Amino acid sequence: MAKAGRQGPRASVWMADAGRRGGRRGGQPSGLDRERITAVTVRLLDAEGLAGFSMRRLAAELNVTAMSVYWYVDTKDELLELALDAVFGELRHPAVEAGGDWRARLRALAAENRALLVRHPWLAPLLGTYLNIGPHALAFSRAVQTVMRGSGLPEHRLAGAIAAVFQFVNGYGTVEGRFLARAADVGRSPDEYFADSMDAATEVPDTEGVIGQAQEIMAARGGGTVAEMLDRDFEFALDVLIAGIETMVDRG
Repeated sequence: MAKAGRQGPRASVWMADAGRRGGRRGGQPSGLDRERITAVTVRLLDAEGLAGFSMRRLAAELNVTAMSVYWYVDTKDELLELALDAVFGELRHPAVEAGGDWRARLRALAAENRALLVRHPWLAPLLGTYLNIGPHALAFSRAVQTVMRGSGLPEHRLAGAIAAVFQFVNGYGTVEGRFLARAADVGRSPDEYFADSMDAATEVPDTEGVIGQAQEIMAARGGGTVAEMLDRDFEFALDVLIAGIETMVDRG
């Protein structure tokens, strides 16, 4: 995002002067700090999404003026970047032990990332918008790299393998999160919303054959609820990706 009066991409909030992170010097509003502002931002984003979030709305929630918030961040972009890293702090990292099973650790990291995207549907649009070099995001990235190195892949294959796994996770978690949010918006359970959607799709001209085949595939897969189907598909897709990584290790 470009800041007014500047050319090129906006620098990360994490590249700002360290002395700026606690607020501007002198006269800053009492009772505020970046941690509190960021926590309330995350709570509002969870409740109202990106479209409903504004600095005025945040200030009202904090019971301060909008200008008070600007003592701690220069722009809304900076605040969103702080919120992005804050939720990455929720991720648990599996212990990296010598001789441990990299597959199990990779599955654990992937599952954590998926759950994070579902829990915070506003997160996905911010990924790639910002540099995402906050301390929590970097800690997660370090854990992913360490686990992937344990697979035995040569160094020049690591970036591609990480992309294959976590671009899949990002896409899967994003679609899942939006599906669940849409079901909640219309007052239906995920299972009810899924059934309604399938019924509606079969009524559209020229879709019956495709939908029928899809229903056969889903029936063969098993899983009585949407949650079970989502979990089963996610786990199998990860198995496929891990099998691919193992094949590439064998190729050298």
